[in-house]
Amino acid sequence: MTDRIAALQRSISERGLDALFVTEPGNRRYVSGFTGSNGVVIVGPDTLYLATDFRYHEQVRQQAPRFELVELGVDQDKGLAACVDGIGLERIGFDGAHVTVDQLERWRKTMPDVTFESASGMVEALRGVKDAEEIARLRAAVELADEAMAHIMGWIRPGVTERDVAWELEVYMRTHGAEKLSFDTIVGSGVNGARPHAVVSDRVIERGDPVVIDMGALLDGYCSDLTRSFCVGEATDAYQRAWGLVLEAQVAAEQAIKPGMTGREADAVAREIIYHGGYEGKFGHGLGHGVGLAIHESPYASQRSNDTLQAGNVVTVEPGVYDLAWGGIRLEDMVVVRENGCEVLTRVPKVPVVGG
Repeated sequence: MTDRIAALQRSISERGLDALFVTEPGNRRYVSGFTGSNGVVIVGPDTLYLATDFRYHEQVRQQAPRFELVELGVDQDKGLAACVDGIGLERIGFDGAHVTVDQLERWRKTMPDVTFESASGMVEALRGVKDAEEIARLRAAVELADEAMAHIMGWIRPGVTERDVAWELEVYMRTHGAEKLSFDTIVGSGVNGARPHAVVSDRVIERGDPVVIDMGALLDGYCSDLTRSFCVGEATDAYQRAWGLVLEAQVAAEQAIKPGMTGREADAVAREIIYHGGYEGKFGHGLGHGVGLAIHESPYASQRSNDTLQAGNVVTVEPGVYDLAWGGIRLEDMVVVRENGCEVLTRVPKVPVVGG
């Protein structure tokens, strides 16, 4: 925590700001450790404050002992303005991607002498590179997701519905330590699998159906993200060929990923294999994204990404093929970018057919 605060303070000084208002929940937790749902973390080159209401005063003292508590009353904007005036802040940055227009207008009304400046990305740039403690937490979240997916691959059978599968996964994760799901579980069977973010339905899974399952567990504040695709009971030769192509693309990308590679370059490794395999236009999303306190965060790997991968990034590698005539295939691992390549965290097996 000390290192990330110091790094943020350096960035604030370099930008010429008197302070940064940190309000986005993930950013707020990353900087201070505070997990409450309301509060403004105020970081200056030499100052650390956390302003919140009565509900969280004791929580701030426990979770963010380095930060001076600012006790906000009924009119929270007025209380925040009094704090800013007392510190003598004149130029303040804020989470531009999180703060609403209405909130910014209220701040400007209660603090007319302050210049507010969008500082989107300042905290996110730090969050992209995980430290050893964060990687350990992510590894644990991945292990739980692996266990849940292995369970469902042995459990699934003809006659169950997509909703049954999603519930079985949720029960497994919650009863094995997950705080909650990283996101709503995706179970796309048959043609539903052609929608990368299919909404779970009551469709009954039949023998031979292709199924895409995308899920993750939130553990100790950190997310996991995992996708496996397979047919239930039996698979056609065409499905197995397409499945093998997606696996080839994933393995190639994981072997290629290294520091200094751009997200666009990483995406191109997998995309070239899929397109040359006869599925041009059938891989409509990016190769992957960062994962941490949020399920989607920097860096991103896609056809339009200019992000540069760095050692310490934790990203997904998830190529896919989708066809409205029969369904979809996606295989997703989480990896840590290391100095000389990447380490694959995800361990659950990849097989084209399960159950039956």
